[in-house]
Amino acid sequence: MSDSDQPRQLLEQHFGFREFLEGQQSVIDAILAGDDTLVIMPTGGGKSLCYQLPAMMLDGITVVVSPLIALMKDQVDGLVEKGIPATFINSSLGQSEMDNRIAAMKRGDYRLLYIAPERFKSERFVAALAPLSIALFAVDEAHCISQWGHDFRPDYLRLKWALKDLGQPQVIALTATATPEVRDDIIAQLALGQFGRQVPQVFVSGFARHNLTLGVTAAKNKAGKIARIEEFVRQLKTGIVYCATRKHVEKVAEHLKAAHINSIAYHAGLSDEQRKKAQDKFMTGKADVVVATNAFGMGIDRADLRFVIHYDIPGSVEAYYQEAGRAGRDGEPSRCEILYNYADVRTQEFFVEGANPTRDIIAGLYDALRRLCARGPVEMSIDDIAEQVPSATNPMAVGSALYQLERAGFIQRDYRQGSRTYTTGLVEPVKEFADLPIDFDRLDAKLKRDLGKLQRIIAYADHRGCRHHFILDYFGDTDAEPRCSVCDNCLARNTATHAAARLPTDAEIIVIQKALSCVARVNGRFGRGRIAQTLVGSRSKDVLDARLDRLSTYGLLREQGEDYVWSLLDVLIRAGCIEISAGQYPTLSLTPLGRDVMLRQQAIPLALPEHAAAAAPKKAAKKRETAVKPAEPVDYDATLFDALRDWRRNKAAKMGNIRAYLIYPDRTLEELARIKPQTEAELLEVKGIGPAKARRFGAETLAILRKR
Repeated sequence: MSDSDQPRQLLEQHFGFREFLEGQQSVIDAILAGDDTLVIMPTGGGKSLCYQLPAMMLDGITVVVSPLIALMKDQVDGLVEKGIPATFINSSLGQSEMDNRIAAMKRGDYRLLYIAPERFKSERFVAALAPLSIALFAVDEAHCISQWGHDFRPDYLRLKWALKDLGQPQVIALTATATPEVRDDIIAQLALGQFGRQVPQVFVSGFARHNLTLGVTAAKNKAGKIARIEEFVRQLKTGIVYCATRKHVEKVAEHLKAAHINSIAYHAGLSDEQRKKAQDKFMTGKADVVVATNAFGMGIDRADLRFVIHYDIPGSVEAYYQEAGRAGRDGEPSRCEILYNYADVRTQEFFVEGANPTRDIIAGLYDALRRLCARGPVEMSIDDIAEQVPSATNPMAVGSALYQLERAGFIQRDYRQGSRTYTTGLVEPVKEFADLPIDFDRLDAKLKRDLGKLQRIIAYADHRGCRHHFILDYFGDTDAEPRCSVCDNCLARNTATHAAARLPTDAEIIVIQKALSCVARVNGRFGRGRIAQTLVGSRSKDVLDARLDRLSTYGLLREQGEDYVWSLLDVLIRAGCIEISAGQYPTLSLTPLGRDVMLRQQAIPLALPEHAAAAAPKKAAKKRETAVKPAEPVDYDATLFDALRDWRRNKAAKMGNIRAYLIYPDRTLEELARIKPQTEAELLEVKGIGPAKARRFGAETLAILRKR
């Protein structure tokens, strides 16, 4: 086996996939070549595999820094299930267990180690890691290291110094959302491409999510918002409702409970145990809807979420697109909507002010601490300390100011385990405020920047053009089309200004023939989404595992783009050239008329969609509230899928209540229910099933399939 074949073999052996997703192989090649890398890849794009697979090939351990303490065990369990030795270290472990795991790493027992960023506060911990042979240092959710990003976390700033103590190993930084400015900051903060290595390679996969219908609904009051949420739940079933505050989470959750909707609440005010139980209930499918603050979601990989609603406007485009992107990770149509009332903006302004303390607040806080700590450290909550600062009207700003003073070395704060409070004391010798090494010009610039980000998401809510184009343009995607067919504005515009039916030109006839030919070749086996993906040459797992990339029609309409192809298929369905099968999971097939049109034996007038690339700017249609579109169902045996899911749930319980998706994810169950393999060889053809899973679960899986 050649070196170039090994990644693909490991991909199938451990992960059960025969093809890489878009962008993955290029990243893996860069890592194996020894280059530092920055990976910007959308939610569901397969970021984790970019470091998990190389970890099996590199000479040494791969350290993964992740803020997802609640999910580390799940991630490690999933790797172990795939036959990949991995472990984690975070605050949930006692010192003795940490020492045991570090000793095991020194023996070479693990290939991957997951660590929470706050562990790097401990010099003892970093010193314990230093003797290890670290082949790769992976920084997940890397946008957290940038103060210009939407989710800055101070613990990430320690990583630069930890890397120095660990001998400057090769680094890969990964995130789903980062503007060009944040990308540059990540490279600078992690010193990528320095210390004798090549300039870092930056990989940016397309941000476009054609399966997400983006929308904004003007909401006059809370009752209107609740009604809209209930409408979504009735039609789309599974999803997330994001709220800006704990208070809103609790009120919305109460309304849904009163409406007998199977939902849970999640926010940082709950205890660790309460949050874990809520998350487990949602991730195992025992709850259909979670109402949450942004404390919920990072790392959530439930694939069947059909909607994400923002009850309050989020604080930035980055935050919105990361949270909205948790819908439709399985590639199926899903809906993302903001329930917009301008009065809600004040909440986000409060958060921005809280994250960016002024010089007056920091000075007032330092004066208060010098009084309070005159006789030694004090144990006080932030709210209690804030009451001692006359210039502070926002307790959040006092919390941020405490961080600035601690970072500057003027105070020391020690967390009291279990009490959720800190002991705060002055660092001796006590210094004057004028000696404070804080760049106040930088803090002022960040405040302006954050307020600017808030104005951009307000502009998005008020936007009358294409919402997908707005977002892609924000992230620097210069290839973004100016219009789509999957946002509320473009849908309204297409309805209001739809072209009159006419006979197609010769060039348009060729495009129509290609589309109809693809429908004919799949022979009633697939729905509209899969056919559109085939025509534009998608490299998605669904297309590749179904061997659709081997069709002669694969990629024939790549230049037209997926939005146009979706609209064209709609036109051909309405014209009677394509029929949709009956039943819960409709597929497409040609009608006799469609066959005649394909063979140019008959010409009919068609109201063809306007090609976005050639479209002239027109005045946007008057905005209207759009109906919630049910997700287009997929084409598998629903009864068999339910039987497999019941077996999976029971199996997970017998294995110690592990997450059910660690056995098979929903997409694998769908594929099993579609293909219905009868032998072990056929089972290995199913995406998500490699030799390891076939050995462990194959016999039981085939037994269920053979009964149907």
